[in-house]
Amino acid sequence: MKPSIQVKLGQQLTMTPQLQQAIKLLQLSTLDLQVEIQLAVDSNPLLEISEESELPPESSTDMDRFDEVIFNNSHTENKLKEDNEAENLDVNQISITSDLSVDTNWDETYPDVSNTYNYNQDSEFADLENQNSKELSLKDHLNWQREIAPFSEEEQLIATLIIDSIDEAGYLISSLPEIMDSYPQTAKLGLDKAESVLARIQQFDPLGVAARNLKECLSIQLHAQPKDTPFLDKAKMLVNHYLDLLAKKQYPRLKSRLKVDENDLLAVIKLLQTLDPKPGISLQNNKEEYIIPDVLVSFKNNSLLVELNSEFMPKVRVNPNYSALIRRADSSRDNQFLKEQFIEAKWFLKSLQNRNETLLKVATCIVEHQKAFFEQGEEAMQPLVLQEVAVKVGLHESTISRITTQKYMYTPKGIFELKFFFSSYVTTTNGGKCSSTAIQALIRKLVEHENVMKPYSDDKIAHFLSERGITVARRTVAKYREMLAIPPSNERKVLF
Repeated sequence: MKPSIQVKLGQQLTMTPQLQQAIKLLQLSTLDLQVEIQLAVDSNPLLEISEESELPPESSTDMDRFDEVIFNNSHTENKLKEDNEAENLDVNQISITSDLSVDTNWDETYPDVSNTYNYNQDSEFADLENQNSKELSLKDHLNWQREIAPFSEEEQLIATLIIDSIDEAGYLISSLPEIMDSYPQTAKLGLDKAESVLARIQQFDPLGVAARNLKECLSIQLHAQPKDTPFLDKAKMLVNHYLDLLAKKQYPRLKSRLKVDENDLLAVIKLLQTLDPKPGISLQNNKEEYIIPDVLVSFKNNSLLVELNSEFMPKVRVNPNYSALIRRADSSRDNQFLKEQFIEAKWFLKSLQNRNETLLKVATCIVEHQKAFFEQGEEAMQPLVLQEVAVKVGLHESTISRITTQKYMYTPKGIFELKFFFSSYVTTTNGGKCSSTAIQALIRKLVEHENVMKPYSDDKIAHFLSERGITVARRTVAKYREMLAIPPSNERKVLF
């Protein structure tokens, strides 16, 4: 065959930078969006965060309320045009496509982009409680005790190596021979000295730290109990020999091995429950992570009101002073730069507009579909999939997936991720549909009201569900139970 050159015509979709930006903004959470807005403001001189609070006019219709939530910007836009006209700038000559969308309906025209956002600026002084500060870790706490302990120089070195081998839960993750061999100066000191140092570290605060297993951790804490503690000997016997039986909740065998009755065994278990199986966790200063809801749902006049949470959203606009510097028919480098930045600013603001419009539409559709949930709870949750919402709001299914990612809704029932309201379904005996979320709620309710001494098996739970017209297999019940982090019946059984 002889090589040849051929010309072919074809069409393909191309992701423009503006489309990529719009899609990116769709799937950002409120906190991530704040960062993205700040980055855009820092990189574009024509964008700014306004500190003035511009309240929208009062409205009496639902459409006015919708425009209010979706950031009305006509006042600022008109003001911007007036400033530009004063400088002989014809804004219409700057080509900005208005048909911005991240969906298949790319030709859909959106209203002018918002230049104002409702935002509560922080006070002049930062909240000192939220300032980043160095947290005292478990190893820092142990090293502080090591420094004031009466260790010799060699023992200090061994203690340092041991503390470095302790995990966050407080357990020693390396064996003593491995620790001693890891450093040339300690390899010749012998395991006896290492055992002696380890025993002293295990008496550090928190008690039981540096244990090699759960048995050793609980034993250390039991030996620190007062000698007159009731059932102390039985508790030590249980920890040293029968922890596996306790883990499997084989109480009859435990009573036989310990030679105690049911009341005494209960007292022994209660004593063990006062111990800390993971002593290192108590020193972890985990900061609470707060969720900022993107959508607010409330009852007003016996109806559900859906609105966007604009409290934490920066109020972004085009800087009128810089935009007024753009002059018509001026091809200078500076003027061209301002024009390019102006176009990018308009695209960014229009992408924000589109994101909030889409989020409100999808959230409203979800609330309308799941109205029974807000009135009755999870047991009334209706089946819902992305495709149903996509058809109702006229968007693509991938767009619904993006806009519901990392978005949260504040409701009278609590704060939920938007993904929570989507679930598959099981066909009932009367031909209806029951969502998997409702089935899980029923399973949780059954387990909460079961006799703890005779908990329901998965077969029994499946039987109860079938009595309600919900036919599910035992393995399906087991799957839902595991999703709810509910242990099997043999592990839920207790003595009291």
